[in-house]
Amino acid sequence: MVGALFGSIIVICLFMSFYLMFRTFMQRNFLSFETVLSIVYLYVSLLIGFGMIYLILLQSDIQVLRIGEDYIEGTYFERLGTCLYFSTITLFSVGYGDIVPVSFGRLIASIQALIGYTLPAVFVARTVMDKGKKL
Repeated sequence: MVGALFGSIIVICLFMSFYLMFRTFMQRNFLSFETVLSIVYLYVSLLIGFGMIYLILLQSDIQVLRIGEDYIEGTYFERLGTCLYFSTITLFSVGYGDIVPVSFGRLIASIQALIGYTLPAVFVARTVMDKGKKL
């Protein structure tokens, strides 16, 4: 019950981050310090948000990650570190293969990887469109 509440709060925070980013993308002066800061904020919130989703599922005894053939074990802080590491690697690349998502974790990791690959493309496309209007 508590995990579902925290999970809902995390999802709301992630959507609010996307809303902030959408508002930033609609500004006239797109390529600015505020835009870069907003993108950094969005990446950090995605990284932490997805990491917390993995952690909540692990703490609820829903196995979504494993290292080799073993499921994630350890103290709360060890699991937290593992989840944040996996979230970082998934957001910025396809992963190293040392931690593997299983069952429902595959869907979550796929969504996170898709977001991680889409954001730079959207940023570059918006920057090129902005420069094209000025010419």
